[in-house]
This record gives sequence, C-alpha cells and structure tokens, in this order.
Amino acid sequence: MSDFVHIHNHTHYSLQDGACTVEQLVKAAVDNDMHAVAITDHGVLYGVPEFYKEAKNKGVKPIIGMEAYITLEKPRFVKEQEEDPVTGKKRKPYRHLILLAKNLKGYKNLIKLSSRGFTEGYYYKPRIDLEVLREHSEGLICTSACLGGIISWYLVAGDLEKADKYAKEFQDIFGDDFYLELQDHNLPQDEIVLTHTPRIASKYNIKLVATNDCHYINKDDAIAHNVLLLLSDKTGDSDYRKLKYKTDQIYFKSEREMKAIFSDYPDAIANTLEIESKIDLKLDSKDYYFPNFPVPEESGAKSLDDYLVILSKQRLQEKFPDPSPEILERFNYELETIKNMGFAGYFLIVQDFINDAKSKKIYVGPGRGSAAGSLIAYILGITNINPLQYSLLFERFLNPARKSMPDIDIDFEDDRRQEVINYVKHKYGENCVSQIITFNKLSSKQVLRDVARVLKIPIPVVDKITKFIPSKFGKVFTIDQALDTKMELKWVRDSKDEKILELLKYSRVLEGFNRNMSKHAAGVVITPCDVTNYVPLATASAQGEIVTQYNMKEVEAAGLLKMDFLGLRTLSIIKDAIGLIKKNHKIEINIDEIPFDDDKTFKVFWNGQTTGIFQFESPPMREYLKQLKPTSVNDLAAMNALYRPGPMDFINDFIARKFGKKKIEYLIPELEPILKETYGIIVYQEQVIQIANQIGGMSLAEADLLRRAMGKKDENEMKRQKIKFVSGAAGKGIKENLAVELFNLIEKFANYGFNKSHSVAYAYVAYQTAYLKAHYPAEFLAANMSNELNNIDKIAKFLEDARKLKINVYPPNVNKPTVEFDVDKGKIRFGLAAIKNVGAHAIEEIIKAKAKIGRNFHDIFDFCSQVDTRLINKKVVEGLVLAGAFDSVDKNRKANFLNVERALAYGSQISAAREASKNSLFGDELNESEFVKPEIITAEDWSEAEKLTKEREVTGFYISGHPLRKYDIEYRSFSTIALGETEEVNSDLSVRASGTITEFESKYDKSNREMAFLKIDDYSGSCDCIVFSKVFEKYREFLGLEKSVMIIGKTESSGDAIKLHVDEVIPMEKVRERFTKFIKILLERDKIPQNASEVLDSLAAKHSGNYPVILELSEPGTKSTQIVLNKLRLKNTETALKELYKAFGEENIYFVPR
Repeated sequence: MSDFVHIHNHTHYSLQDGACTVEQLVKAAVDNDMHAVAITDHGVLYGVPEFYKEAKNKGVKPIIGMEAYITLEKPRFVKEQEEDPVTGKKRKPYRHLILLAKNLKGYKNLIKLSSRGFTEGYYYKPRIDLEVLREHSEGLICTSACLGGIISWYLVAGDLEKADKYAKEFQDIFGDDFYLELQDHNLPQDEIVLTHTPRIASKYNIKLVATNDCHYINKDDAIAHNVLLLLSDKTGDSDYRKLKYKTDQIYFKSEREMKAIFSDYPDAIANTLEIESKIDLKLDSKDYYFPNFPVPEESGAKSLDDYLVILSKQRLQEKFPDPSPEILERFNYELETIKNMGFAGYFLIVQDFINDAKSKKIYVGPGRGSAAGSLIAYILGITNINPLQYSLLFERFLNPARKSMPDIDIDFEDDRRQEVINYVKHKYGENCVSQIITFNKLSSKQVLRDVARVLKIPIPVVDKITKFIPSKFGKVFTIDQALDTKMELKWVRDSKDEKILELLKYSRVLEGFNRNMSKHAAGVVITPCDVTNYVPLATASAQGEIVTQYNMKEVEAAGLLKMDFLGLRTLSIIKDAIGLIKKNHKIEINIDEIPFDDDKTFKVFWNGQTTGIFQFESPPMREYLKQLKPTSVNDLAAMNALYRPGPMDFINDFIARKFGKKKIEYLIPELEPILKETYGIIVYQEQVIQIANQIGGMSLAEADLLRRAMGKKDENEMKRQKIKFVSGAAGKGIKENLAVELFNLIEKFANYGFNKSHSVAYAYVAYQTAYLKAHYPAEFLAANMSNELNNIDKIAKFLEDARKLKINVYPPNVNKPTVEFDVDKGKIRFGLAAIKNVGAHAIEEIIKAKAKIGRNFHDIFDFCSQVDTRLINKKVVEGLVLAGAFDSVDKNRKANFLNVERALAYGSQISAAREASKNSLFGDELNESEFVKPEIITAEDWSEAEKLTKEREVTGFYISGHPLRKYDIEYRSFSTIALGETEEVNSDLSVRASGTITEFESKYDKSNREMAFLKIDDYSGSCDCIVFSKVFEKYREFLGLEKSVMIIGKTESSGDAIKLHVDEVIPMEKVRERFTKFIKILLERDKIPQNASEVLDSLAAKHSGNYPVILELSEPGTKSTQIVLNKLRLKNTETALKELYKAFGEENIYFVPR
C-alpha cells in the first residue's frame, strides 16, 4: 500500500482544463496502489457523484473536494478586475484554495460554498470570499493550493507580509485542518514558493503537504492537455506545442516520483495520509426527500397517506361510477403499494400541478413512460390512459420488491411549460425548485474538427475524415469504431503523415470529455427546503439560469424528487388546430373524448399520410404503415415499439402474421393469451414480465426484477433467475426442456422489448393527431405550420402535404390579415408572420387599420394611406408585395413593387395631414379625396418562375408552386432521398437528390481551383451540397441559382442534418432520358380499374414506343407482385403520361430507373 495519496486532482469536470475522466483518475490510483484519491475540480462539484461511486466500486477511498476561487481584497459581490501588484496590469479578481470534506457537515458546506460562488460571486468564475468561507468552514480541510493560490501568489509577487497574513488567517479559520501545499513542477516560481513556504509553516506551526497539480494522467498527455486548453481559441493562432502552463509535470505522479521530488520533506508526504485519515464521509443514504405537500384542512386527513386514499376514492367514483371487481382489486393493490413504499406525497404533488395546469387550459399529454401503467395515476388525472384497457402493468412502473423513486415524465404544450414550473416554484418556494444540468461532450466528429483547428489542419482534410464517420439511430460512432468499420478511412489508419497521426493521438485522448455544460431541456428538481441543503447549484448561461450541479440520474440518486417537465410541440399543435376548428366549424372538440375506433382516422395511417403525425412521420415508417393497415391503437403501439434498433427485423413478420400470410405459432399454448395481441411476437417488456409471472410462477414484482436482470446481462444473476423460472414453470406442468427454451427466448427479447406503457401513450397521441388530420386536414396543417414558423424545411414539407391532400394554400392577404397560418373556407392562408421584415408591430398595425376602416383595402395606395407608415416601412411593404399579400387587389406584383415608394409617400402625406387636422383648432375633418394619387407606374408582371423566386426570398419557401413541379414524375421515380426527411440517413450513402438551387457560392480551394457550395430545395426541405473543384469544372454550366438539377453524390451525416458531396450534376430536363428503363403502374390488387385492359390497349395504339410497362400489384401482408406487360411498350412523353395519370392516378405512375 502506498505511503502517499494525491489530494489535488482535476478531471474533465474542470471544463476545458482537466484532461482525464473520473474513471481514469480512479484507475490511476488503483494502478499506483494508492488506497485513496481526491477530486478537486475548479470551483465545482460536478463530478462528485460519479467519482464517489467509481472510487467505492474500485475499493478506493474517495476524498471529496474542490479548488475554490476566492476573492480577498474585495467582497464577492464586487464584479470588477483588480490591479496586479507585480505587472500593474488588470487581472481577474480571484485566487485558488483547496477545500476537502472531512465528513457530512463538510460536504454540505462544500455544497453551500460552490453554490454561493455561482449565485452570489460569479464574475468570470464562481467566487467566494472570506466571509462565506468562515460561515461554511466546519468539517472542511483546507490546503493552500497551487501557484494560483493566495499564499503562493503573494510569495511570487514578493509580498511576504501578505503571504504570512493569509496563512495565519486560514489557520485561524481551520486550525489544524489547514495545510501548506508544496508543489514542484519545474517552474521558476516553484523555487520561490518552496523557499518561503517552509518558513511560514515553521513560524505558525502549520503542517506541510506534498501535492501535484494533476490535470492529466500520463506525462505524454501534456500536449493533448494543451490542445484542450486551446479549444476555446477560435483564431487558431497559438502554437499547440508551446505549453500554456509552461510545464509537462502536472500529471498523476507515482509515490516514488513524489518521494524523490520532496525527499527533503518526508513529513509533507506522510501528511497526505494524515489528511486521508481525517476523512470520514459516507454518501450512501437511501432516504427520499419529498417537498412538503400541504394537506387541505377541510379534507379531514391526518397524513399524506390518508389524503391520497380520500382523494383517490373521490376520483375513482368520477372515473368509474360502478367499478368492476377487477378495477377495485387493482385500485386497492396500487394504493397499498404506494403507501407502503412511502410515495403518497409524490403522487399528490404530481397530480396537483398537473390538475392545476389543466384548470388553466394548459394542454397536458396523456402520459409518458411506465407511469401509464398505473390505475391510480389515471384516476388522479396524472395520465389519461386506462391501464386495464391496454393490459398495462403497475409493476413496470412501481415495483414493491425494488424500492426506487417513481419516474413520471409529463408533457405540456411547449409554449406554456414555464407556467407550470412557475406554479411549482410559487407553491414550494423559489429556492426549493431548480432545473438540472446536462453536459455536452466532445463527440468523435466534434473533437476531430476542434483538434484539427488547433493543429492548423485544413478544413477539407478533416472533412475527408468526418464525412465518413457514420451515425446509427442518432448516435455518432467513436473514432476507433469508424476507423475499424469504414474502408474509406483506411488511408487515415495507415497514414504516416505526422499531422494526421497527431490529430488521431490527441483526439483519442480528448474524445468523450465534457466540452461545456447547459440546462437540461426538461429536468426539474423539487426539494423540501433550500435545494443547496441537498445538492450544489450552478449558473448555466449568461442570463444566470440556475441549475443543479448534478445531472438527472445523480439528483435522483440523492433521493430528490426529479421531474421531467417536457415541452411537447405536438400538444401546442393539437391546441391550435382545435382553436381553428372551433373558429371555422363552431365545434368544441375535447381531444380526450374522440372515438378511438374511427375508420377515417386509421385510413390516414393506411395511406401513409403521416406528415405531422406524432412519432409516425419517417419515410420507412410510412411504408410499413401502408403494409400493416393498422386497425387499433394496439397496432399503432406495437409498430411504435418495433420501429427501433433490433426489433425492426420483426416488422415484416408482424405484418405477415396479421394478414395470415405467415402462421402464428406458440412454443407452448400458454403463450397465446399473452402474445395474441402481437401475433405471437414478443414486442414489449410487459410481455416478458407476464410470461415470467403466468408461466414461470413468479410474482409480478419478481418478474420485473427478472426483466431488469436480463437487461443488465449479469451472468450469475441470470443463472439464479433461470433456475427459479424453470422450477416455477415445472410447478405449472411445463417440461424442463420447453421451460429452458422459453427462458432463452424471453432473454433474447428482453433486450429488444420496449416499454408498452410508453408505446401506448405515444400511439394515443399519434391517433389524436391523425384524428384531427383525417377530419380537419386544413386546420391541422395550418396549426403545424404556425408552430414551425422558424423551420423552413418543415413548412415546405407541410405545403407539399397540403398539395397531396388537394388543399389550396393561398399567399398572405392584407385584406385577411392574420399573424399565423389560418384556414379560410377549407383553404390554408399564409400568416403575415411568415414574411421576412414583417414584425409583430407591423402586423398589429395592419390588423388594427383594417378593423378601423371596416372594409377591404382597395390597392397598395389605399393601404399605405390607412396604416401608420412609421410602423409600415418600405421593407415591410415590399415583403408583402413579393409574398403575394396584395394579389387580392392587384395580381401584378411587379407593378405593385415598382409603386411601393410612391404609395408610401402618398400615405405619409395623408397621415401627416390627418395628424394636423386632429390638432387643428377647428377640428376640421380630413377629406382624403382631395389628395391626388401620384401617377401609377405600369409594367408587365414577372413570370411565374420569377414570382416563385421572390416568394422564397421573403418567406424562405415557394408558396404558389415549386420550380421542381414540372419534373414531378422524375423526382418521384429517380430521387432516392427527400431532402427534408434525412433524420435516419447515414453518412457515406450514395444517393440521387433532385432540387432547385436556392443558394450558390463559388470559392477557391488551397490549390486556387474553383469549387462551390450550394443549397438545393425540393418539396420536403433543403440540403447543403459541396462541389469540389474537379466536379465543379465538369458541371459548372448546370450550376446556378434557380436551376433545377439532379445531384448524384454521397452523404455526410452530422446528427439530424446531412450534407451532400457532389459527384455528378444532371439538369432535370435530361433526367428522364438518362434514367428511364420501364414505366410502372402501381396499384392495390383490389383497386384495379375495371376498364384497365381497354385503357392499356388504347394507349398501346396511340403512344407506342420503346419503354416496357410493368404493373406492380400490392396486397397487405405480402410483397408486391410485378407483372411485365410484354406486348405493351409506350413513349415517355407528356401526352402519354397524362393519359396514364387520368386512368390510374398520377401518384401511381412511375419510371423505373436503369
């Protein structure tokens, strides 16, 4: 066992400074035979929970601490720089001080100090002062820190008096728990400190302690650490080999190295063990700390348990006036379980803020996660889903055999979520509620780009690496995963280039480190009293948003009530759609009371018309839905559960079994009642639990423990569970070999199975959105677009969906002014807010002016004479014209555009006269007819193509059409991706994409060769493209603004977006000729027109040509059948196609590519 332990160490929780993970720090202690190690990150306790757990698991004693920032000469509240006494320059007003927790009191004081550093003293860093330090000094050990420490800093500055003063000050505060640190990193300043520190120690009888300012584990990580420090240097001007800390000695040194360095100070080495021996801190409490829910006096309840029972029984009668024995049994069982586990307060708190939100007409989701499996949650209004109706299990939510905090996540309409948080703050106290931290990490792509910038590696070089790093289901591959799996990166693996080798070396070290911290999108913690009595706080932004320093899981592990207050845009869309329906149809819809067996709603899924449908929008999902033809919420829930990594392989089986195309078989007959709903396939975790319960003889609580054990893949635990399962099955008459086979089967599916409660809840919301789309499609799409005003690609997608549903979309209209998208007689009307430069004040003025005159504006001159031209300026009016907002009074947009300045001058003249008449002594009424309109400029209108271009300029999208529309069949037949639907597209995928070039910029590369950056738009959205010099030279004549082209190239995925690396460019007018091999007619087998044969014969006679025709027949549950019509060959001319469209529907005619 080592005679030395490190008590001054930084991890990557010292953001962009510490270059080691918690796991690496603890491993270093183990590897060096040190029985204890400290964590002392800069001013924060971010890493404490992870560090404590990791150290305990590895048999190392965790020492909890931080390197505090302290201000001395001025109070923490003063936010100004100080003058450096040595250089005379301004410097940041803080020094360093190490604080270590001896015991629980010391840990709680660390929490207070770190929190107050953020909430009271933050200025560049979270700073405390001596006043706060004295207030929270109990239970702490203090050491004097590094060269940035107070005493060292004054020694280096030559102010020995001040150094002595503060040494005595800290000794007065901490007594024998104050130590003077000795450090030697081969820096000239170290010699000064090492000369004077022993003198101070002797003078005041203060003990010395040997430390190393550890920022990384291995000495050869010094440059990687320096690169980390330079990540924030956006200029890239610094030399990464020139160490900012001027030493390579701040690594995790061995006992032998430390003893050699401080051979003259053996007591300083021994005192590390003295400090360790003083530490007696345990953070393993299993207590829960719920807020104090006030029980209403009028209820007569004497406790939270009593009140939960009273409230639940009241609500039971409201939900079920005549409850069945099954309901009563489940009700009593859940209620007793909740009480016995001590969670009555939890349920009361959650139902209170949810029902308060509902009372304020804030839309609340029907449920999320396993909470939908609770009958009590349903009865109390926490969820809207009856778990008995869908066979949802309470034990999946709350298991009496495993006491852990319930987890209820709640969806609120996104623009009113903060109101719910404010209610909670008001009820329980502002200082008892906090949002929660999250850490953003350096992914493989991010770290390669950042390190390349520091190493001055050109962007195109690093792009050649990052573009081939794939993502799978939203998760980016690590550097090594990408190098091992992508042949395109072989050159990187084999490279002998020094820069590439360095790039990989440093990137591998830094990959996965915390880059920065921010506020979690949903997490909220509520405590019985001040949050800082339990966990530390930090500020997450320049606005000073307060968050916990511990993440979601760590807050929960601390026994605190953690909630996900999720803002769900879908709920805002539902609310807005219902508002439009009420306005237009005089119908008040309660979305929770719609029929859940509506054929028209299910047809939305059958037809794959799921744009805007919650969780069911992706192109592959749409194709599966067309085959599945769902007929129940259960079908939707199953599809939602299956459409995930792993279980996706079973989707085709699931569909085939539904339609009897594949036999449904059960290993044993007892499985049928459990798996019948999912056609014999294990889809849900709840089915695993039911099998273990009904066949393996386990209680539901034990069965849930089995499910969890399977998920964790604990071999020893699985052996025990297997014996128990087989034994229980034998008790039910199941043969051992079948029981073993069944156990192996459920073990396989337990890894794939999804939470049924969650799937049903999502399917429920999906059905609600589909119901609105089926019955009120215009209102539904308008609501979607109003909620996506800042997302051009999504609006483009909804515009295309409206076209497919034959819903007209009108431009904005000054005579029907609305802020957002509206519906007018079944047609969608653009809102004025969609137009660039037309802000809220301008819209308000237009609406007000229109209401004031009580009639329509006659023309642009009338418009400008009625509005306040101080609010409606030239850019506003031009935007209105170009977007088509004056089409209702004059369709000639070019003439209107040319008259904007004259109309505004005319309007200003009338406005000034109107204002003068108001102030006139005689109050004369203004006679506007006396004002002569200026001469109107006339001009021939722009072409349709020009109008579309200008629409896109002022709104970001095409409104009245799309330049690509005349190539619709080419787009549908030959494009392999839709530009706005690339969420699941991986990197390095060869694709054909069609679109209109809406942005074009040419540049010169390092070799002074011209290349280009493009953006292309199709009906669904847009995509950025890169055209390197060789390709640009070959295809430059086809590249230019507003040209419609097909691009052949490869994808580069970066999360939700893709870029295209262009290999070939083909003008759209040449695409048909280039690619067409066959003409295809796609029909459902039971919908072939009766006159199909006659039509085809007629076409053969009139349009005989060179292209064979294929008839593709589809049928639910089976693969489609293709029939080559050997005797039929047609031309692919517009005339022939129009007759095909007329006979079989335009959407059913395709070209088959060569």
